[in-house]
Amino acid sequence: MTELVEALFSAAPSTRWLRDPTRGGVGTVCNELAHDTGLAVVLDESALPIDPAVAGACDLLGIDPLYVANEGKLLAVVAAKEADAAVEALRRHPLGANAVLIGDIRAEPQGIVVLRTSFGGTRIVDMLVGDPLPRIC
Repeated sequence: MTELVEALFSAAPSTRWLRDPTRGGVGTVCNELAHDTGLAVVLDESALPIDPAVAGACDLLGIDPLYVANEGKLLAVVAAKEADAAVEALRRHPLGANAVLIGDIRAEPQGIVVLRTSFGGTRIVDMLVGDPLPRIC
């Protein structure tokens, strides 16, 4: 991950925040960001790079893929003017080939994570309570 982070910082020197979503997944990490800053995190469901096999397994198990551990991934908040350059820099690295913009940060609703659904609606993404699956490592 070090090389990937270096590529990110080179393209987006004003990177404001960086996290590993291993524990609690994207949903939990974004809730921690919203809680700690008082800002809103707005995720775009259609932009989330969820592998079809993972989506299928989550569906069978009744688990929201937003809370599944993401080993070897990172989430970053970068300035809007640097976002495209950051994604392109990450994609040039073999470990970042699937890098995408998944949402944005807003002032409102304060301290909340919102998911824009593929149906055109929105839903609140709450903080994960408990573990959806026991960890085996």
